[in-house]
Parts: sequence; structure tokens; C-alpha cells
Amino acid sequence: MEGRAGGGGGGGGGGAGAASASAGPHLLLATVVENKDELEERYERAFNYLQGLISGLGEKEAHDALNNAVCKDKNHEDVSMGLLMGILTEPVNAAKYYRDLTLVSRDGLSSVLTNLSTLILERYLRFHDTARSQLLWLVREMIRNAVSNVDNICWNLMRYASGGDITPKNINLIESLLDIYIENKMWLDKIPHLICSIVYTYLRLIEDHNIPALLPLRQKEVSFVISLIRERFADILVLGRDLVRLLQNVARIPEFNVLWQDILMNPKTLSPGFTSVLQLLELRTSRRYLQSRLTPDMERKLVFLTASVRFGNHKRYQEWFQRQYLATPESQSLRSDMIRFIVGVIHPTNELLCSDIIPRWAVIGWLLTTCTSSVAASNAKLALFYDWLFYNPEKDNIMNIEPAILVMHHSMRSHPVVTATLLDFLCRIIPNFYPQHTERVRLGIFNSLRQITEKRVLPSLYPLFDSPKLDKELRITVRETFKEFCVNNDAAGSTRLDDMMGPSAPDDPVFSDEEEESPLVIHTEEDTDDDDLPLSKVRKKERRSEEELTAGLPPEVKTAVEKVTAEGISREEQEKAIKGLVVAASLNSLTSDGISALAEWMTVLLLEAAATPLPPHPDIPALARAPPSPLSPIFSFITIGNKEDENKKKFVLELLKEIHIQNSFQSIGFYLLYYLKFIYVSEMEKISDPEKKKNVPFRNDLYRDYCQFIDVKLEASLANDLKMCQECDVNMLLWLIPDVFREFKEVTQNHIQILHVVVSAIDARQLQDLVCQTLQGNLFMFKHEDIVAVLTASLTWETFEQYCLWQLLTAQSISIDEVLPILPKLEFSSHAEALTSILLMLKQEKPTAEVVRQLFCREAIGEGDAFVTSALMYWCQDHEEKLADLVSTLLSTRYPGTSPNKRKRHGRFSIPLHAPPTASQVLSHLEQMRVCCFRQNDMSFYNLESMQKALQQAQSQSNDAVKKEFSSLFALASEEELPLSRRGRKGAAPPPPRRVQQTNQSSNDDSEEEEIVKPKQVKRRKKAVSESD
Repeated sequence: MEGRAGGGGGGGGGGAGAASASAGPHLLLATVVENKDELEERYERAFNYLQGLISGLGEKEAHDALNNAVCKDKNHEDVSMGLLMGILTEPVNAAKYYRDLTLVSRDGLSSVLTNLSTLILERYLRFHDTARSQLLWLVREMIRNAVSNVDNICWNLMRYASGGDITPKNINLIESLLDIYIENKMWLDKIPHLICSIVYTYLRLIEDHNIPALLPLRQKEVSFVISLIRERFADILVLGRDLVRLLQNVARIPEFNVLWQDILMNPKTLSPGFTSVLQLLELRTSRRYLQSRLTPDMERKLVFLTASVRFGNHKRYQEWFQRQYLATPESQSLRSDMIRFIVGVIHPTNELLCSDIIPRWAVIGWLLTTCTSSVAASNAKLALFYDWLFYNPEKDNIMNIEPAILVMHHSMRSHPVVTATLLDFLCRIIPNFYPQHTERVRLGIFNSLRQITEKRVLPSLYPLFDSPKLDKELRITVRETFKEFCVNNDAAGSTRLDDMMGPSAPDDPVFSDEEEESPLVIHTEEDTDDDDLPLSKVRKKERRSEEELTAGLPPEVKTAVEKVTAEGISREEQEKAIKGLVVAASLNSLTSDGISALAEWMTVLLLEAAATPLPPHPDIPALARAPPSPLSPIFSFITIGNKEDENKKKFVLELLKEIHIQNSFQSIGFYLLYYLKFIYVSEMEKISDPEKKKNVPFRNDLYRDYCQFIDVKLEASLANDLKMCQECDVNMLLWLIPDVFREFKEVTQNHIQILHVVVSAIDARQLQDLVCQTLQGNLFMFKHEDIVAVLTASLTWETFEQYCLWQLLTAQSISIDEVLPILPKLEFSSHAEALTSILLMLKQEKPTAEVVRQLFCREAIGEGDAFVTSALMYWCQDHEEKLADLVSTLLSTRYPGTSPNKRKRHGRFSIPLHAPPTASQVLSHLEQMRVCCFRQNDMSFYNLESMQKALQQAQSQSNDAVKKEFSSLFALASEEELPLSRRGRKGAAPPPPRRVQQTNQSSNDDSEEEEIVKPKQVKRRKKAVSESD
């Protein structure tokens, strides 16, 4: 294809337009029942517009027409899209179109790459075969021409190189990409993250290419991957523990067997910094690599399933997914990729966890029960438990271990065989996964189980590990393996899983996901198969009933509980009943078990109340009409200051603490903030005198007391509660933010997590509201100390989140001096948001000694980083002489041999001698600026006296290597007498002439000297510059 395109393009002359047929080219496949694709229509319109421009024209005329058209921004995109369409649909003219595209592009093909990425991610599966082949040809051409960011196209294309798929189209894509990487190894060596993705992808694909027809391809894959691993082992260490998992699957291949010997026996031969395989196993694999092993289409379907499909309505979606992606024998290996994606990438919010949406454990249970291959099933179980084996609570995420324990817990009722299989696997993997480090694996699994109980994912592991549904031998094995978790800590209540979950199931389970047809069954509450029940009913069956929870409570308390849950009770009556319950419970001095039971009952009540949303735009009337939380009457007891109510306040705090410990309802603090704001605004509304309004307290002391009582740090509690508020309602968050930052400013200002909670949720209008609040003096989100720590943490945020942060910083007048220390950490290609914002701040400033010093502390990495040069060139427009004095002083002080008096004569500004930057950094930035000045044909900055002397001094004290490196820059330093005036900048009036020698010379003398000296000097400098450039 490449040869045909190249040959056709070369012989086509200028008549690309003549190739358009009457029917026009087609990019995507379409059936007769599908509407025309909007994206394809857009490309076709762009292609027709292109043909209208160049049809019938010669090559020169066509280029002129295209160049004239792209002068307008919209036309530039249309022409680029039209040429891209031509490349993908007309192989004969592809080379011609590509040449035109490179000639007319004004952004280094950036817009083309963006459009191409969108096409690949959203439409690749519908590409015609011609378009697929041409896409690979285009990638080759872009790599050969060193187009920036083409690696993103490769990354997105590799996502379609799917595992578990040996169809010809998929194999062709896999082999074509492999050939591209092999042909362009030097280009690939410069992109470490792409090397990691290639190793991760092809290690996974090699596992599937084990049939005779694919052995040549597999050998090519093995050779290439082995070479990458051995040559770039230090780079691929970032892949973490999943690299080991994939290497295990291919360990029987001879080349990988030898590699394993080196990993285990001679690790330092692979990389000096690699000490042991434990180094990999203790590092969690980044989400982006787990995500990369599912096609974008699979990812969208799984995310939809776990975010939008209600439990009970999910079977038809799962059946469709099974037919689409898991119908063939070779596709069974894809289940491990899906489980790793669900475990490591899909982390639902608390709102989703409390809803009826199908949970992660249910999807994973379905993937396990429908697996038809014993090898794939074993790998799927390993994928589920893989993060358990070396789990570290300080580094790993509990969301990665939660699905496995919940699969076992929830399967015990309807699919006990699944639970038994997983428990058996967990017991066996401890001694068998890595025999030399059995204790380390045991520690990781025990850490996981402790975290599960501490975070109350399950209140106790005893009912699961000691269930009578497990056979005798397995129960003995589980008891011996997990002895410390098989202790019954709930002697007062029911401990059996059967008792916690309702009536027992039949001995022989029937899987609802079996493939054979079954008659229609109408499920009732007594059915033991939960797959068709709403999630709320499943959870309700798992909870203890109200009678069980209140069985041990005093009669007065039980009566009060019954009043609260009475049918048909009104809002006012329920509030009164809850207050009566608090009074009765406080008078009866409940035991700890009683408080725990009451807290569990209260949690059920709170979860049901939380299902009703808060008002979308909170104000006093809306809040007054808001559905009452059962917490509101409880909170009223902690706002009362009477001594006789101390017992009630203490009981309420103990009840709230127990609800917090049980961890089923995590919004207590958020509702407390909501309540305090409500009573604060209500009190303000009652007062008309503005002076008296200032004395109304917010009662932040109540929230502080609550945090102290539950033993949670104030800042951690606020961060968690504001996160809960954000997930509940963003407008409510904005309503609370000014008061939270005012009342708790010592912990909220500059708090990275809280700031991220805010900026990750707001839109442009809400950002505007926060900026207005800041300018009015109602909101202060930052303090001047440690602002660099905030900015450093923000570098990993999304683009819009970073821009929001910078807008809020600017609104609060954070000075440039406080921001500049972060400059050396910023990379021009990776941190565009921060650098752009700082550059705009610098634009409003005048150059100072400290600002210039900080700028020059950045490493000069060639023309790719234009940050420092842009700032300096802008200042030259209005502050050229001052900037020259600052820069010359900075350069002079970089040379220790210079006497203090000499340095003082070069400028009026003092810069420390031993402070950064180095002389090399200063000269490098001046060299970049020189190139820019040369291109603008304005060297006036370097003609100033202070710069001339500084350059001469630097040249005289530099060694030969430095003189050679900066020869073009030092060539600007004149040994002769300097001109008395300099050339003015374009578009600006020339400044008054600068006197060099005698202050009493007349203007006529100056002019005469300028006429004599200037032509000679300009000629000499031009020659020096041109030789370099």
C-alpha cells in the first residue's frame, strides 16, 4: 500500500482534484438501516470543499489556492480535514495529499492529530479496509517525518489490537503496528511511555498467538519484546506488578524462560537499579495500562453497565455483551483483562455505591460464572486477587481489593460454589505464588483483610469464613490459614452468614447466567437467586431486620423506634418522634451493644432518606421545603448549651460516632455543615441591623467538637465531607464553600484535596461565581505560604481544573514572586496550563532582579521551550535597558573571578553570587534569545553597553569548550567602541540615544559617530550570526 500510494502520488502531478468520483469517497461502513454518520458527513463536506479549491489546477496554482484558503482559521481546519479524508480514502493520491497537508499546516499537524485521534477512538471499528490500511501508511509517514505527538495515535491504535481475538483484521493490525515499531526503533527509543505500552500490549497478545498459523508472528513479537525489555528495563519498571502477571503467562516460551532466570537470579544485569522481583510486585500498575487492554468500545460498554444499568435489569445487557465480545473460545482470555479493568479503573462514587446500579462485584461474578476454560478461569481469579498479594495500605487503594471480598460475600447465598472456589484459591495461592516469599504474600493478604474490616467493607469476616455452606475440608483449611479472622466477635448477635442474609438457599445452586434456555420464572421474595432483584432489595435481605436490631433495647427505646418508623407519619411527627427517641435512649443509659444496634437501625433510616435529593439551588425557602434528614432533630441536641442537656448531647455524639465507625453512611459531617449553615442563615434572616448581623456566630465549634469526638483530624474530616457534598450536589458545595473557608481557614486554605474537590466539579459559570466572591472579599481559598506545594500537586490535574485554580489564584492577587519557585519543575511540553498562566502573570509585571534570576533557573532545552525567551522578548518592548542591566548583572555575577567593584559597574541591581542559575544556564537562554532576535532582525538588546561588557567579560573568563558552544553569542560582543544609539523596535518610536563615553558630547557628534560606526558593526554581527544559523 505504501509503494502504491507513493508511486501514485509522485506521478499525479497537480491534479489531485481530478481523482474525485461522482459518488465521492467513503470513510466508514454503513448498513441500509443506519443514518448517515455526522462525523463522516463533516469529513465529506471538507473533502468537497477541498476539491472545489484545487479541481483543474496545476500544482503551483493548487498550492497557492490552498495557502490562500488556510489564512482563515475555519478554512484551515476544513482544508486539513479534507486532505486527511483524501489520504484515508484515495491510496493513489495519498502521497500528494500528505505533501499538501504538510505544506499548508500552520500548527505542526497538531489539529490533524487531534481529529485523527477522535476518529480512531470513536469510529475505527467502522473504517473501510482501505481506510484502515491508509491510516497505517499515514502513521508510517508521520513517524518518518518526525511529526510531534504521533505516539498518541500509536497508543490509541494499539487499544484496538485486542486480546482474545485472532480474526484476520485484528492480526493484520497487530502485525502492521509491530512492523512500524521495528522499522522505526530509533524514533521509539525516545518515547519511554510508548515503549511501556508496547511491552504491556504485546506481552498480553503473545499469550493468544499459540496456533500454528500464528507462530511466525509470535516469534517476531517475542524477539522484539525481549529486546525492548532487556534494553529498556529501567523504563518498563513503571509497569509494576501487572508486568509480572503477564510475564508469568508466557514463561514457558524459551526466550522468556531465560529472561525469568535473569529476573530471579541476576536482576542487576537487567538494570543497576533493579534489585528483586519484589520491586515490581510492590508497585501498583497505572490505570492507563489496565485501560489500554480493552478497546474503547468495550470500555464504554463496561462503564455504562456499572454506571447506568439497574440491578435486576442487567441480564439482557450482559447477554448482549457476551454475544458481542465473549462468544469464541479464544475470547475467554479477555476476561482477565476485563476484571483487571473493573478492579483497577472503575471506582464508583459513594452515591453510586448507595444506589440500585449494578455493582462491580456482580459484573465480576458474572464474568467468573460464565467462563468456559479452566485456564482462563484460573487467570481470572488471579486477576481478581492480584492486588491482594502485596497490598500496602499506605500505597494501594482499598477499591482494588473491595470487589473480591464482596463477590465472595454476596455469592454465598445464591452461588456458594463461587465463594468456595475463590476461598480455596486464596488459601492455595499463599504458599504457591512465590514460595521464596510466602510470608510476604501472606502479609499482603492479611493487610487486605484487615483493611476490609477496618473500613467496614464487611463488619466481620467470621460469618464468611465459617459458613456451613462450605464443605468441611475447606472450612478447616480456611480456619488454619486465616486463624485471626475466624474469631467470633459478635456473640450478642447473629454470626452466621445465613442469619445475616435471610432464609437459606437450596444445597444445589442454579446459576442464572447458564447458557441453556430456561422457562420464564416469576421471582418472589422467597427466591434465593438475587440476580433479577433490585439491588436495594438484595441489600435489604442482607441486613438484620428492625426486630433483630431492637431486640436488646429497653422497652421505652423500642417504643420510640416504632413511632419513628410508623406508616403514614408526617414530617413534623417524625422529627418529634426522633427527639423522643434521643431523650428515651439518653435516660436509659444504653450499653455499647445497644448504641451499636441503634446506630445500625439509624443508618438504614438515613440511607432511605438520602435517596431524596437536596434542592438544586439552595436558599432559605428551598431549604425550608427540603426533605428533612433524620439527622436534623438529632443535631438540634448538640446546639443547645444548657447543662441539663449535656447527657443528651453526649449520647448524640456517641451515636454519631458509632454510625461513623460502621461506615455504611458516610455523610454525617456533610449534613452537619449543611445544618450549621442553615441555622446560621436563618438567624441572619431574622436580623435587619447590618451591625448586629456581623455578630451572628456560625457555630463552627460544634463541627470541631464532632471531629474531636470521633477522633478524626479536622482537615481530613472537612476534605471527606466536602467530597461527599460535591457528589451530592455541586451547587450545595458552592453554597457552603465561603463559610467553610472563613470558619476553618487554618486548615482549608491551601488544602490540596479540598481545592481539587472544588475545581474538579465546577463549570465556567460556577468558576465565575467563586471569582466574584473572592473579589468581593467573601472568599479566601489561599494563603501566601506554601503556595508552591499546591501548584506542584495541581500539575497532575485535568486541564480545566488547573485553569480554574489559576483563575482563583489570580483573583486573590497571589504575587508572581510566590509562584516563580515552581518554574524549574515545569516542562514546556507537559505543563502548558501552569506555564501559560505564569507567562500571562509575567506580562503584567516589570522585570526585577529576583524574577529574572528565577526565569534563568529553568533549564534551556532548545527551541522546544519558548517560555523564558517569550517573557524576555515581551519585556524588551518597554523595559529593554532595565532588562539588559538585570541580565548583564546576572551574567557577570556567575563568574567568581570578577571583582565586586567590577560587577557593581555593570548594573544597579544586586544578585547573590552563589545562588542559581549557573553561567551555562544564563548563556543558554541568551543564545535562544539571540536566535529569536536574529529572526526578527532586531539585535538592539545585545548592542546595549551593559550587555556588550557582560558578554565580553563572560567570553574572557570562559574555557575553550564554553567559547565553542556559545561562539555565535560571544561573536556579538564587540571589542571596538560601542554605537552611541541603538536601532528602535518595529512599530515603536526609537528611544533616546544612549551615551557611552563623554556626557558632554553634542547630539551632532552622536549622529556623526553613529553614521561612521554603525554600518561596520552591523555587517560584522550579521556575518557572525549567519554562520551559526
